[in-house]
Amino acid sequence: MQPFTIVTGPAAPLPAAHIDTDVIMPKQFLKGIDRTGLREGTFHELRFSAPGAPRPDFVLNRPEWERARFLVVGPNFGCGSSREHAVWGLQQLGIRAIIGTSFAGIFADNAANNGLLLVTLDPEAVTALGRLAADPDRNGLTVDLPSQTVTAADGSVFAFEIPPMRKDALLRGLDAIGATLDQAAAIRAFEARHLAVHPWLA
Repeated sequence: MQPFTIVTGPAAPLPAAHIDTDVIMPKQFLKGIDRTGLREGTFHELRFSAPGAPRPDFVLNRPEWERARFLVVGPNFGCGSSREHAVWGLQQLGIRAIIGTSFAGIFADNAANNGLLLVTLDPEAVTALGRLAADPDRNGLTVDLPSQTVTAADGSVFAFEIPPMRKDALLRGLDAIGATLDQAAAIRAFEARHLAVHPWLA
């Protein structure tokens, strides 16, 4: 998993509320047995017309935002079905962090387990960042996970909270398995002590 420390890049606005995982990754892109090819599927119905031609009015198809590293989104982003493909597709599209007021629980867990940072801020901060993201001359952001801040192009700084264990895993690029293996020595020591007390379990 790619570690997240300090990332700078353009932000794109997606202010609609309740963008669900069916919109982020439509069902026809869930047929593969691996993670390949999900970039095309991400926001497919919003990005492409029926013949497959890019929609010029969709923000991520416009030159100012096509290399966006961040999304500034509306409330309850990622609601709907619990498809991990939505997170994988966003990452293949180049998105490193998503900033909003609230995220669906399962989507948030999937994001954390795959190294996609979700930044939760109050509505006023998200509105301010959304206005800046909509301006191609001021849509640059720096997300600093060690200091837990988002710095906008106009110099505004917004602090965010993140659980310490989740922060550590993102900084070190550890998924759930990696985080468990990080405690391998402690696990082996516990097993040895436990078996010494309960030898019949061996």
